[in-house]
Amino acid sequence: MSERPLVLPFDPAGIVLDQRRGLSQQLYQALRARVLDGRLSSGTRLPSTRDLAGMLALSRNSVVRAYDQLYAEGYIESRVGDGTYVCHLPKLSTQLSTGLSHGLSTGLSTKCSENTDDLSRCGRSSERLERLKSNHLPFPKVGPPRAFRVGVPAFDLFPFEVWAKLQAGFWRNPDPAQLGYGDPAGEPLLRELIAAYLRRSRGMSCTAGQIVITSGAQEAISLCAQLLLQPGDEVAVENPGYRAAGHAFAVAGGRVRGVPVDEEGLDCARLALAGDCRLVYVTPAHQYPTGVTMSLARRLALLAWAERQDGWIIEDDYDGEYRYNGAPLAPLAALDRQGRVLYVGTFGKIAFPALRLGYLVLPTRLVQAFSQGRALAVRHSEVGTQCVMAEFMAQGHFQRHIRRMRRAALSRRNVLKAGWPVGVPGLAGMPDVAAGLHVKVDVDNFTREQELVAKAEAVGVEVNPLSSYWLEDSEVPVDKRAGLVLGFAAVPEGEIAEALMRLRKAWR
Repeated sequence: MSERPLVLPFDPAGIVLDQRRGLSQQLYQALRARVLDGRLSSGTRLPSTRDLAGMLALSRNSVVRAYDQLYAEGYIESRVGDGTYVCHLPKLSTQLSTGLSHGLSTGLSTKCSENTDDLSRCGRSSERLERLKSNHLPFPKVGPPRAFRVGVPAFDLFPFEVWAKLQAGFWRNPDPAQLGYGDPAGEPLLRELIAAYLRRSRGMSCTAGQIVITSGAQEAISLCAQLLLQPGDEVAVENPGYRAAGHAFAVAGGRVRGVPVDEEGLDCARLALAGDCRLVYVTPAHQYPTGVTMSLARRLALLAWAERQDGWIIEDDYDGEYRYNGAPLAPLAALDRQGRVLYVGTFGKIAFPALRLGYLVLPTRLVQAFSQGRALAVRHSEVGTQCVMAEFMAQGHFQRHIRRMRRAALSRRNVLKAGWPVGVPGLAGMPDVAAGLHVKVDVDNFTREQELVAKAEAVGVEVNPLSSYWLEDSEVPVDKRAGLVLGFAAVPEGEIAEALMRLRKAWR
């Protein structure tokens, strides 16, 4: 005769269920957690559904549903005429996720969750994960726009009715060929239209075959970091500059080196001192955040550096459409004859960031690798947004909207300039703004910068400290990093004037 299995007692203590939430799901999670962490060991006999319902003051149906889920997932088994038992499972690691919802008391140890700054205690983490922990990225502000938010255009001017009609038209009768997996590089028609727009308005010599559609500029930068960098490679970034780009390079394993920016843009003489560097990230049309435009001499010097180093230049043209004296400047990529520039464009500064639509214009030799890299990461972008944007461009709405946005940004800039507070100790006057959607204003020292930012925030006005755009290990003294960065396109003229009035009172 075979021996009867050891019947271990079941103890319901510690199972606390929230009556306001799904009881069967909570019970399932609590029992599953006990199996995974060993408190319900293999061979433990569970109470009948009726008995457990009585112990926990539940309906029997709630217990039956919890048991059914545990049966289906292989945690418990029913023995005919003998009851319900925990299955014989291999020894489980205490590092297994129990998938518990918040608010359910299970008596589990909280050691790992309480020590989130030391993931090594809860299992081996990758080098990339450790780099993410050490890079504290200031994410963009969320919520409705207000003065003077940086990085957002005039949402109030977007033709949402036109967009809604185009979107409804696409989804009313979509082409079945577009409902499966698409080209990782993006929808062909959208790429054709982007290439035509860049040739016409920006003087770039490019084809649709060089374009890869991305989910915004940040994904384009991250893709460059992943595919162009080896761990330990040095990458140069503008300092001060767009910190999220530096973080993307650092997470990919790059050693980020800040290169100073002056009134002509990135200091190429200082870049030349970085002997092993073969990758540089720049914003030449409207440097972020100082607003300077890279001179032609510097552009040519930068291209010569890339050819000499056999290197790459990532050109982020995030708001190049906004130029208030004459046509937008030709990008650095338009001067490139050696295939060294990777051009990053976005629809986020013309439409709205939530669209998550950007693109890369690549040297021909990189297109296949980037398409394959994107296919591995996300397969391809969402098709509806791409097709609607293609129709938006094909019908002329895009160009009309650009002209409207440029006029509105100029008008809002003028209101900011006319109402800027004067006579505030340590605060410079409003400089001329020839391009872009933001402006940098000088402040004489770091303490005053922080005081002005705090007083602005106290009256509901967003003003960004220039000091937050510098790398932590910058050689420049802290007081030389001080300043204010203000976006002027996010809200209408009336709101700008009202915010300026509050600033004048707060800074008086």
